[in-house]
Amino acid sequence: MKGVVAGLVMVLSALAGFRPGKTARAVPAIYVLGDSSLDVGNNNYLPGNSVPRANKPFHGVDFPGPGGPRPTGRFSNGYNVADFIAKNLGFERSPPAYLSLKAHRRLIGTALLRGVSYASAGAGILDSTGAGNNIPLSKQVQYFHSTRAAMEAKLGSAVVSDLLAESFFLMGIGSNDLIQFAMAQQAKNKSTTQSDVAALYGSLMSNYSATITDLYMMGARKIGIINVGLSGCIPMVRAHDATGACNDGTNELAAGFNGALESFLADLAPRLPGLACSLADGFAHRQALMADPQAQGFVNATSACCGSGRLGGEAGCLPTSNICGDRDGYVYWDWVHATQRAAKIAADAFFHGPAQFTMPLTFKQLAEKKGADLME
Repeated sequence: MKGVVAGLVMVLSALAGFRPGKTARAVPAIYVLGDSSLDVGNNNYLPGNSVPRANKPFHGVDFPGPGGPRPTGRFSNGYNVADFIAKNLGFERSPPAYLSLKAHRRLIGTALLRGVSYASAGAGILDSTGAGNNIPLSKQVQYFHSTRAAMEAKLGSAVVSDLLAESFFLMGIGSNDLIQFAMAQQAKNKSTTQSDVAALYGSLMSNYSATITDLYMMGARKIGIINVGLSGCIPMVRAHDATGACNDGTNELAAGFNGALESFLADLAPRLPGLACSLADGFAHRQALMADPQAQGFVNATSACCGSGRLGGEAGCLPTSNICGDRDGYVYWDWVHATQRAAKIAADAFFHGPAQFTMPLTFKQLAEKKGADLME
């Protein structure tokens, strides 16, 4: 059936005037769900002054796409992790943002030929995280459901099922839930107890389970998941420490979530026959990089390249911000997010290995699995 899907994509591409790149695609399409680490511009289309957006300079100062450097909605000086995962899969970059495709009436053709990104800056696993200022994970799944229905109306359920089984689903979310929880505890001047944390993890895993089960029921079979990163070491957190050190408590909260996620995925797989997941360890990868940044050619692993105040971590990247000259030498682009180069290094590790950063298989191995076999 993979040959049928590939042939269909070639026909649709010809009809649409689409010219694929020189690199052979490993999958027919990519569907992305997550937060600002993967967002490619959905938040540009959301109303409200409190919505986090990356639609102004200096974001995109190194964006290498058509039209030259410009802000695109990515929280990066150029490409982000989703772009580099997509490039490794044989695409030019991440699929476009869902709300952009809807606004320009290009959703169905792009969804069939490339995929769609539903990721939204500020989004959480819980609907209450940043409520009203993002597209929460549950709504991202709803948007995928409506996309799938429109695809089926165009080509029929059998063809779409085959296409989705071969496609790559990329997810990365959870940091905003943890940050909001920590801030709420601090605002209450309350000591966080083990029962508080356990209740949080329980809610997050319950929603994560519902998300993956829903995607599976809609045809997803290959899901690459990036866990929560080393959030206690971002410039925004370091800036509040007198010595500029990482916050161990924040990192422990993230590590606990990642442990719960790993256990949850191990328990979920046997209950969803044919589902193949790869869990990328963004936490461990960033930890290894921070231990010896010079080995990867970085000269600064603590400060934001674009920001203000201590370590550039007291405000986001704005047109009035200070900006570093050697952007390839910085790990952090702004007070939270990675530079284009740091994102590429992480994406390459998740895709190709080494093995300690993905389990039980790399993103490349996941992509190479046969959708028809997974559907049996």
